[in-house]
Parts: sequence; structure tokens; C-alpha cells
Amino acid sequence: MKGNILNIITDNYCNSKLKIISESAIVGILTGFTAVSYRYLLEKSLTFAHFMYTAEFKNLWLFPVVTAALAAAGYLVGCIVKSDSMVAGSGIPQVEGILAGKLSMNWYKVILKKFAAGIIAIGAGLSLGREGPSVQIGAAVGQGVGRLFKGTDSEKKLLITGGASAGLAAAFNAPLAGCIFALEEIHKNFSPKILVPAFLASIISDFITEQLLGVSPVFNFDSVRILPLKYYGYIIVFGIILALGGALFNKSLLKSQDIYNRIKFLNVKNKPVMAFLIAGVMGLVLPQVLGGGHDLVSTLAASNMTIKALLIILIGKFLFTMSSYGSGTPGGIFLPLLVIGALLGNIYGNIINILFGFDLQYVNNLLILGMAGYFASVVKSPITGIVLIIEMTGVFDNLLSVSVVCITAYIFSDILNSRPVYELLLNKILNNKGKHS
Repeated sequence: MKGNILNIITDNYCNSKLKIISESAIVGILTGFTAVSYRYLLEKSLTFAHFMYTAEFKNLWLFPVVTAALAAAGYLVGCIVKSDSMVAGSGIPQVEGILAGKLSMNWYKVILKKFAAGIIAIGAGLSLGREGPSVQIGAAVGQGVGRLFKGTDSEKKLLITGGASAGLAAAFNAPLAGCIFALEEIHKNFSPKILVPAFLASIISDFITEQLLGVSPVFNFDSVRILPLKYYGYIIVFGIILALGGALFNKSLLKSQDIYNRIKFLNVKNKPVMAFLIAGVMGLVLPQVLGGGHDLVSTLAASNMTIKALLIILIGKFLFTMSSYGSGTPGGIFLPLLVIGALLGNIYGNIINILFGFDLQYVNNLLILGMAGYFASVVKSPITGIVLIIEMTGVFDNLLSVSVVCITAYIFSDILNSRPVYELLLNKILNNKGKHS
């Protein structure tokens, strides 16, 4: 009798585990195709934005036409956000809120609306990334699959997590980072129960991404050597600088939302209009800062800009990111913050070259370290930062230096009492929800 009961329990456990694994695979497949489509269309949209602003610059008579189009596009995005508040912003805080049981979403509406609004925003050139929406779209796919197969609440959460992981994997060709992000940031728990479905969905999603978009890393650095140990003192100092910059980023992001809220004539529908019009100005005066910033990082790695030019782009990118995100327009902050980190690395390398004779052949190392350390400081997920940047750059030889700068930035951001950006954003969403309930 006892043997039969034990067999039944064992069979149920195995069947449940097999069910989650098979459903996670489905989530990975669906998320892979959906996120790849989103990523591809965003790239085409950004190409259109550059074409539009170039044409406008050459033919100033197009200025009123482009301005009117931007205002209309911004209002359309505002209407989409008004129709469903879960579509606004990054999407990662919303996913964390759903898994914590504090928020809920209509999965198929979120997919459609986030997809459309994100493409429109990047088509205007706003400084927003693809990763946050990809994570939320993946989570929505996971929720849809969970409901289709009528799983338990626990199973549905695992599938939402798997979808979120798969979304990040597809956004950045980074399956391991997608899985680690789900564990370290979304759940803050390195549980094998979460690990298996998240990793499986990420791997499948990344496989589909590489089949359709290629196997190359997101950032190609051709000339990155191993950073000599004699320079490690510099990167510890750099980690401290990145911690300060990360704290400023987090505070500024919340402040940008407050500024939009304080302008009396702005509401949910017309806040994006303001951001779109600012994008129109940036497209004419500083087109380097348009979009997430993938091309800008590639430019930094391949060219030698002056410190003055780098500072102008840094300030422009920072302020433009704040104005874009603060408006509530759907879009992520991963890629913009990585670009800001890369700019800081390039500037820091040039400064220590002038002051202390730092060898500029290692300046691309500082670009990579800047991205990793700034991520660790802003998001407060150092392991994800290490893995993500290694996967995105394909540079595995600098694991030690990347780890040093990430842990330094993380420790000093803790000393500064800087909280994780997605935690801050989730709290703001919940506070706003409480005010309107």
C-alpha cells in the first residue's frame, strides 16, 4: 500500500515536471518568433527615423510636416497607453509586479499594444530599448500558454518567468543572461525550480533568434585585448564613478516622471507628444543619440572622438533618455543605460590617458567595463551584468576585469543607498495605482 502511494506521488511529480518542461519549450518557441519580429521591426523603424530626419535636414520645408507627424504619432501612443496602463514604460517592473501578485495584465492585449507602440516610438527615434518590452512580451506569451494549458498558479508563474527570460535572450542574443536575470532580478532567488524552465525557454528562444538574425554578438569588438593587471587600480576607481553615475541615473529617471506629472497641460494621452517633439529636435541637432544606441556603441569602438564630442553626446543621450522614458512611452532602458556606460568608459579612458599615460589600445576594454559596471550600479544585478556583457560582446577573456568593475560598482552603489531601478519603478507604479483606486 505504501509502495503504491509512493509510486503515485512520484508519477505525479514527474508528470508535473515534464508538463512544465514541455510548456516552457512552447513558450521559448513562441517568444522567440515574437521577440525576433519585434526586434527586426524596431531596427527597420530606427532606419526610417534616420532617413526621415536626414531628409528633413536637407529639406527644411519638411519641418512642419515631420512635426505634425511626430505629434500625431505621440498622441496615438498616448491613447494606447491610456487604454492599458500595463503597456507604459519598460515592462520589466510590471512583470515583477505580476509575479509578486500586485499587478495583473491581459496577455494578448499587452502583446499587441506593446508591439505597436514600441515600433512607433522607435520610428520617431526616441531613446528607448527593445529589451524591456521584449521581456514583457515574453512574459505575456508565458501567461497565455499557462492559461491555455490550465496550469496551477505556481506553474503559470514559472511560464511567465520563462517567457521573460526568453524575451531578454532574443533581444540581446544572450540566453544565459536571460536566465540569470530571471533568477537574480525578477525572483531574487536562485532556485532550480525556476532555473530549468527559464533556461530552457531562453535557449530555445536564442536558437530561433540566431537562425533568423545570425549568430554574431550584438556588439562586435574586433580589437579587445586582455587588460593588464597594472591597470586594475584604474578600473576600481572607474567602478566608483559608475556607482555615482548609476545613482544619478536612477534618481533622474524618477524625477523625469515627476516633471511630466507637474506640467498641468500634460496628461497620459499627450505626454508622449512632448517626448516625440523632443525626438524631432534631437534628430536634427544630435542624431547620434537616436534610438537605443546600438550603432553609437559600434561607432565608439571603431573611431577616436574628442573628449568634448563624447561629453556632448553623453549629456544629450542622458537627457534624451530621461525625456523619452519619463513620458510613459513604451520602451526599455537597458540599451540606453549600456550606451551611457560605454560613453563613460570612453571618456574615462581618454582622461586617464592624458593624466597618467593610460594605453589607448585598451580603451575598448573600458567601453565594455563601462557597460557592465553601469548596469550593475543601475539595476543592482551584478551577476546578470557580467554575463550579459560577455554574451553581448563575445569577449570572454576579460571576465576578471568585468567582474571587478561590476562588484565595485555594486558595493559603492549600496554605500550610496541607491536602490535597484526596477524596484523603484515598480513602487512608483503601485503608488500611482493606489492613488487612482
